[in-house]
Amino acid sequence: MTAEYKIIGDVAVITMSNPPVNGLGLSTRVGITDGLTKANADAAVKAIIITGAGKAFSGGADIKEFGSSKAVQEPNLLSVIRACENSAKPVLAAVHTVAMGGGVELALGCHYRMAAPGCKVALPEVKLGLIPGAGATQRLPRVIGVEPALNMIVSGEAINSEMLAMLPGQKLFDRMATSVESLAAEALAYAKELAAQHADGSPFPLVRNLPCKHPQGDAYFQFARNMVKGMAKNFPAPPKCVDAVEAATKKKFEDGMVLEREIFTNLMMTPESRALRHIFMADRAASKIADVPEDTPKRNIASVAVIGAGTMGGGISMNFLNAGIPVKMLEMKQEALDRGIATIRKNYESQVKKGKLKQDKYEQRMALLSTTLSYDDIGSADLVIEAVFEEMGVKETVFKKLDEVMKPGAILASNTSTLDVNKIAAFTKRPEDVVGMHFFSPANVMKLLEVVRGAKTSKDVEKFGFAMGPFRMGDLAGNDIGWAIRKRRNVERPGMKYSKTADLLCEMGRFGQKTGAGWYDYQAGKRDAIPSALVVEMIEKHRAAEGITTRKISDEEIVQRLVFALVNEAAHILEEGIAGKASDIDMVYLTGYGFPIFRGGPMLYADQVGLFNVAEAMKRFAKNPHDDAAFWQPAPLLARLVADGKTFN
Repeated sequence: MTAEYKIIGDVAVITMSNPPVNGLGLSTRVGITDGLTKANADAAVKAIIITGAGKAFSGGADIKEFGSSKAVQEPNLLSVIRACENSAKPVLAAVHTVAMGGGVELALGCHYRMAAPGCKVALPEVKLGLIPGAGATQRLPRVIGVEPALNMIVSGEAINSEMLAMLPGQKLFDRMATSVESLAAEALAYAKELAAQHADGSPFPLVRNLPCKHPQGDAYFQFARNMVKGMAKNFPAPPKCVDAVEAATKKKFEDGMVLEREIFTNLMMTPESRALRHIFMADRAASKIADVPEDTPKRNIASVAVIGAGTMGGGISMNFLNAGIPVKMLEMKQEALDRGIATIRKNYESQVKKGKLKQDKYEQRMALLSTTLSYDDIGSADLVIEAVFEEMGVKETVFKKLDEVMKPGAILASNTSTLDVNKIAAFTKRPEDVVGMHFFSPANVMKLLEVVRGAKTSKDVEKFGFAMGPFRMGDLAGNDIGWAIRKRRNVERPGMKYSKTADLLCEMGRFGQKTGAGWYDYQAGKRDAIPSALVVEMIEKHRAAEGITTRKISDEEIVQRLVFALVNEAAHILEEGIAGKASDIDMVYLTGYGFPIFRGGPMLYADQVGLFNVAEAMKRFAKNPHDDAAFWQPAPLLARLVADGKTFN
């Protein structure tokens, strides 16, 4: 069992011990209920404390049980909470560091609660497309008030325990401990006090028995519902949070609990919740690589050098400055360095102006930045990242120089997005130290970092929901980047078939927002995409020259062509071992390309559509005379999964 039981004097202490956050898995739940049974059967025990080992009270549901029968196997969390309420001896929750989801609900089921300062308290279920399912929508409004409770439940954001303790009339924490370190001793003393207080057999307080009303009643909940619906967009859970909390003010406690459970169960079946739970698991799985064991030694990164002070180099530098790591930026000319520093300052000053960054933090970060025009000045860095022009000859020059000047053991990284990391590594005498580190633009904003291992890299080292369509995305990223790749591939693979429209656009010098003209026109200082008559004329002429007849294309076909192309290429990537698992590819598109979160990523979306239907759509596209039939040929992995009736995830 992952819950320890011990007696200290006349107090029984039940300590959840299920690293890393004391998740309420079956073994932990059994440990709690067994401990309660032992304590109640022992005449020498006068009070009971429930707490968590390590750096958490409890993070809630055990993610290893998501979607399994263990999650509901008795004693489920509702039964554990009922056992706390029914205890014949006072039960005190000693809450510290982290209390989330089911952990909060467990504490609410105890007779009394003591919290250490600095404890993060949250009900994050809404971020998984759910509402709390073990009574929080019914109990929390009773202890901190309807409005604060609804705000916590709808947002899913964490609040510090001391802030909660300051709420007027709050009954969540009966007492605050002096510190995390003193919590155990103070909880023990409080438990003894409670035992004496109830020695006469007086009943214990139950949250379920507290009144719950809102002075404005229907008017408040209608207002809340309107606000939440406007913010929730494609997610069904937030409006349901309002329904559940409203029930706490209008129904008997048990009836409210029935409604909460009904809503929770229904939401579990929605594609949006499945997508969000998939993302939650995929995010954690992304850091686990099959052939890199947990005990692999790590290289310490105390200083970083960045080659290139352009948009990407500056963004990469800001990433490390934000983490408190000194950065030395290298350029060939002083003017380029001056422009790069000015851009970094402008970005930080914008954050200060908006109140997102304090002035002293801005100054601290800039103090970590230094510049140089000489490779000789960066040799002592632990990690060097090049962000130079995407051309193999340029990379060769840079990496041969880095091989000369960098200290032994330094990591040599390339920000390349399209070039072969093995070829880049071969320019050095230490290919085991070379790795691809592809940041996504803007590098200081985007969460995604694509780490590309070479063959010799050491292990230690639209309506659919897209924020913008592919043409606006091209304008934002720079149309010349794709153009350079296509020109290189035309040399490598003569006769390659593809639409030349984008090439014609670039030949007009329309590279996107940076030139004020791409697929759309742009006004100076603005990002609004304005339809271009010149581009329309160019497309029409090109279409006529190619003998292409226009046809009406449905929204559904546009989505399928965009997403299924991603899915098929991803199947190739999986089969070639470039990506370890389908969920990693979903995380790339979710965090790096703005794929709509409620869809869960292209691979999960394909699974939900059905891989058979994906393959059939691709076959239809292959029959179009203006399509490349080979492009729409289902990848061998996709074809096998269809034949076997399996999915990616």
